[in-house]
Amino acid sequence: MIFLCVLLAQGVMAQSATKQDKRKNLVVKEWKHSADGKSKRYLDHVTKYDANGRKSEDIEYNSSGVVTNRCKYEYDDNGRVAREVIYEGEKVVRIRKFEYNADGTKHKQYNYSPKGKLISVKEFEYVRP
Repeated sequence: MIFLCVLLAQGVMAQSATKQDKRKNLVVKEWKHSADGKSKRYLDHVTKYDANGRKSEDIEYNSSGVVTNRCKYEYDDNGRVAREVIYEGEKVVRIRKFEYNADGTKHKQYNYSPKGKLISVKEFEYVRP
């Protein structure tokens, strides 16, 4: 029974690694157009992944091709998001930093102004019914 559990766990980790491997240096572009297909399609969203297969940036565009929102991600040594920098256009509007529980779930989110002033703190609580 223990052997089966170990084997199953290895298979799940292998699938996860494969999924992350497939994302290495990947750029995903999302295009938008009307339901009838008559309007010109335009680039709506881009997601970029780094050399480790982790999301490094999300970019949203308006119908004119101008960047409206962008979020850059930084990771800690455990591969968890440690910091997010949020932009409107080219201007930084918010910085988020995260703390995690021992099991890897988010514990706290710190929200900072572009100049580094702490604005608010969000705490995460996990409750099972």
